[in-house]
This record gives sequence, structure tokens and C-alpha cells, in this order.
Amino acid sequence: MSMMILRRSFLGAIGAALLAAGCATTPSLQDAPPIVFVHGNGDTAALWQTTLWRFESNGWPRERLHAIDVAYPLARDDDTKSQPGRTSAAEHMAALKSEVEKVLHATGASKVVLIGNSRGGYPIRNYIQNGGGDRFVSHAILGGTPNHGVQAVPGLNESNEFAGTGPFLKGLNAPKNAAGDEVAGPVKWLTIRSDSNDKFAQPDGLWIGRRGQPTNVTYAGPELKGATNVVIPRIDHRETSYSPAAFAAAYQFITGRAPATTTPALESPVALSGKVTGQGVSSTNPASGNFSNNLPLPGARVDIYATDPATGERRGAAAYSTTVGVDGLWGPFTAQPATPYEFVVAAPGYATTHIYRSPFPRSSSIVHLKAERIADADKDAAAIVTMIRPRGYLDPQRDKMAFDGQSPPPGAAPGAGVASSKLRLTAAQSRPVVAEFNGEKVVGRAWPAAEGNVSLLELTY
Repeated sequence: MSMMILRRSFLGAIGAALLAAGCATTPSLQDAPPIVFVHGNGDTAALWQTTLWRFESNGWPRERLHAIDVAYPLARDDDTKSQPGRTSAAEHMAALKSEVEKVLHATGASKVVLIGNSRGGYPIRNYIQNGGGDRFVSHAILGGTPNHGVQAVPGLNESNEFAGTGPFLKGLNAPKNAAGDEVAGPVKWLTIRSDSNDKFAQPDGLWIGRRGQPTNVTYAGPELKGATNVVIPRIDHRETSYSPAAFAAAYQFITGRAPATTTPALESPVALSGKVTGQGVSSTNPASGNFSNNLPLPGARVDIYATDPATGERRGAAAYSTTVGVDGLWGPFTAQPATPYEFVVAAPGYATTHIYRSPFPRSSSIVHLKAERIADADKDAAAIVTMIRPRGYLDPQRDKMAFDGQSPPPGAAPGAGVASSKLRLTAAQSRPVVAEFNGEKVVGRAWPAAEGNVSLLELTY
């Protein structure tokens, strides 16, 4: 039985339970509550792009969908100690609380729905439990959140947010009532997890650098007692939030009915905009390398070219060009729905980054572009081309995929734990490079690394 059939069967089976648990009365979409989306550790608001499209395609007003960027999206190694370029649990919660207040003010709504992926579920829980959010949140939906840690070994890194035996998670998971529930009303709670394919809910420590050692965490680690807990077969850690099946479960939990579609509906015209970001370097230890941030990269240049679907070659001059200001924002750019594009980002101190994407079916204001640097290990390559799947992983045991004719792509690991594949080409001639994943096909070009170029073939689905 295919994964799609499994998911359809699963959704039919849980529909009644979600209807009962999520919403006693079905709201009209004119009264749809605002939704605030919170990305995971090291990620960006851009990952919610397809989810927003799916909500919009089912009639949700675009102005009531808010995906936020955390400026420093990585957790501290030790939550009790300041660490450049990283956020504490308290800072993370305060950032979410501020965003919720802005959304409530802007929309005039009395409550919001909060949806978080992975670490993004932590500030949601913290805000509702400790920040007064129980008064302003109707539904909380957590996809793949390590609610009982990525490991729960007594004495191991217990000051880290992700330690199941540490004070942060022990405080969130403390019983809320005589039944021992880990969540409390009036907020309605939903968790979405994989049956066994989430890299951060594994009994073995392979994906956290402890191969062969028990984590004391089970596949059910993201579940919470007292919540509606949904299990979707074979989805991976990010797909617990960004997949069609996860969207369908969330939509039904909020509205009390199944979505009419999980496929983004075509829109015309398509207006695209977003933010250009870079990578930080620690001021206290520059040799430690880059760290992730979502800060704007002022002065970066953005050029957008329509490309040939078969070859990735540019079709004429740039269709859009700009140099971003202090806010890093670019756009709007009016795109053609059936046309693939190359986004070129150039900034001092960075490689010229050529990003190839599938055609955009709908408008989006979170087409974020990150300038890349050439890693020391890649500096002897003639060309560097990376295939990346931001909203999921590359699993040779589950997915049909290829990169530049290689199947599985180099570095793709069984068990849905790797999201990218890199080619270090020995020849720098300009030629097509193709990334394929479960029916999606992105065609890009190789560019000479000696001239400071890198290519990124970014899958959308």
C-alpha cells in the first residue's frame, strides 16, 4: 500500500476524533481565527509557505495567517548561559508573546491559533502555561515537538531545552490535574507525530550523536497526555507540520471538518516577496564558524530570472532586480504561475548564490533568500550544487528521488534524517543539473566555484 493511501486511510479514521476534540461548532471562514505559525530550531518562517497556501486554498483569509521569524532560531547549548546568536527558552517565549499581541491588535480577534514545528512548540507551551497565553489561545497544534526531549538520560545536558530530564521540560510536563494531564484547558491541544520515522523521537541516539546508546525517548515522545495525539505513518520530523497530511489534521482540528483540498490552488497574478538573510559569525569565537540567524542582510542584491524548464537556462534579462535596504526586504515581484525561476543573491563576504525553484502556484511574502558561503571543504571543487528539501527529509527507503542522475542522491540516509545532498563537481562547465523528489523536478545550472558561485536546487514540497 502506498504512503498516500495509508495517509488517506489514516485521515478517514481520525476524522471523527478530531471533530469531537477540536471544535464543537464549526466556525465560518469569515470568522476564521488568526493563526500564528512558529518554525523550528534553526529554521525560518519560509518553511510554512506551502501550509499557508493550503489554508488559503480552503478559504482562510490570507491576512489571518502569520508565520514569524525568530531572529536567532537556535536554542542555547545551556539555557542558563548567554550564548551569542542563540535564544533562551524565556527569550523565545517572549518573542512569541509579542507577536501574538501584535496579531490580536491588528485583527481585532480575541484569540489566536498557535501552530509550531519541533522547537517551535516549546514557546507555545511556555506561553500558554507561564506567559498568560491561556487567555488568548484557542487551539495549540504541535508538530514533531520533542515534548519529552530528544534524550531523557539523567544527568546528561540537563540545562539544555531538549533534555527530557531537565528543568525546562519537567516543568512543562508537570501534571496539571488529578488525571496527570500534561496540558490544561481551556486551550484545545493537538500533537502530530510520526509512527517511527522522526529523527528526534528515537530510542537510539544515532541522530543526536550517541549511536548505539539509549535515549530513554520513544517514538511517542511528541505526544502529551490530555491532548489529542495523532500518528501519521512514515512522515518525518518536518513533515509532522509541513506535509499535506499534517495540514489536513490541523485544519480539521481547528474547524471541525476536513479540508476541501490539500493541494495549493492556482492563483493569478502571483506576487512574491521576502527577506534576504545571511549567516552570522561568533564575535567571541570567529573560528567556531557560521551560525544560523534570520537577520536581514542589508545591501544584498537580488536578481530574478525566468528559466527554461528543461535546461535551467535563463530566458532573457532579469525579470526583477533590487538592492535591499536595512530591513532586507525584496519585492513584490509579479511571477508567472507556470514559470520556474532562478533567484540570484549577491552580497559582500558571500558567494553569489543561485537558487532554483519550481513554479509558484500562489503568492507569498515569505520567499526568504539566504546568501551562502563556500565551506573550506568545498573550496577545491570546480562547481558546488546542493539539492535541499526544507520541508522534509530525503529517505531512500521511502521516497523516489534522484540528483544529477544519481539515485539515491549522495549522502541521503535511510531513516529520514538528511535534508540535503551536495555535489562537488570536478568540471566547471555550465550544464543542467536536475533534482527530483516524488514527482517534483527542479532544473538548475552549475556555476564556477572559482568565481565565487554556488547553486542551490530548492524543492518546494
